[in-house]
Amino acid sequence: MTRSIFITGASSGIGAALAEEFARRGYAVAIAGRRLERLQYLAARLPALGAASVLPIELDVTDFASIDAALERAAQAFGRLDVVVVNAGVGYSLPVGRGKFEQVQKTIDTDLTGAIATIEFALPRLRAQGGGQIVAVTSVAKSRGMPFLGAYSAAKSGLNRYLQALRAEVRHEPIVVTELAPGYIDTEINRDVKSRPFVIPLERGGALMARMIEKGVGHRYVPAWPWTLLAPLVKLVPTRLLAPRPRKPGGTRGR
Repeated sequence: MTRSIFITGASSGIGAALAEEFARRGYAVAIAGRRLERLQYLAARLPALGAASVLPIELDVTDFASIDAALERAAQAFGRLDVVVVNAGVGYSLPVGRGKFEQVQKTIDTDLTGAIATIEFALPRLRAQGGGQIVAVTSVAKSRGMPFLGAYSAAKSGLNRYLQALRAEVRHEPIVVTELAPGYIDTEINRDVKSRPFVIPLERGGALMARMIEKGVGHRYVPAWPWTLLAPLVKLVPTRLLAPRPRKPGGTRGR
């Protein structure tokens, strides 16, 4: 029986890489995202990679009411949804209290509220069909509030806690809850970052994550090495070592 997968944030980056990986595995793939032209371009490529069928869906997860309809459309097209990947996200460098609240709000609305809304609408469908898998993409940034990533770290940390609660609540149901926490994977969201320790190519990141999803893991860092060791240690780093240099009088902050 052909398995199906629904992926948010699939117009680029990790979402697009996962769509390609699951196409190669013969899945029916629903790709959802804000940029319809990119989705259509990707959708045209996936059958040649092996996808059983492809459905592009224009979706902005901050339009919370539209999520339910998008999931319903995919469920109707494929008959069921075996895997729902909650991947849509944004990331900005946002110094606290510098007039960037609009971007702060967009980060929380997308990375936290939009992610939770997707799960809230998906879970009843998985239950009704007798089971399935929820996959959510967080980040190593959930481990610690980092300078200029306060909103992003808060959103990913909040999603991590929600997933912990979800995993406990469905412990005795045929629902698999998978959390994947990437380090630096080479995508548009981080290419302007000056320092990207242990960055890996997008294709490798997508392949690693696809294997973890198919194994039904509970929680994994991506790649597992070195982040399984380093992410917990980040919590222990003294704040003084993370603090940016004070701004010089008449100068600008260097980043």
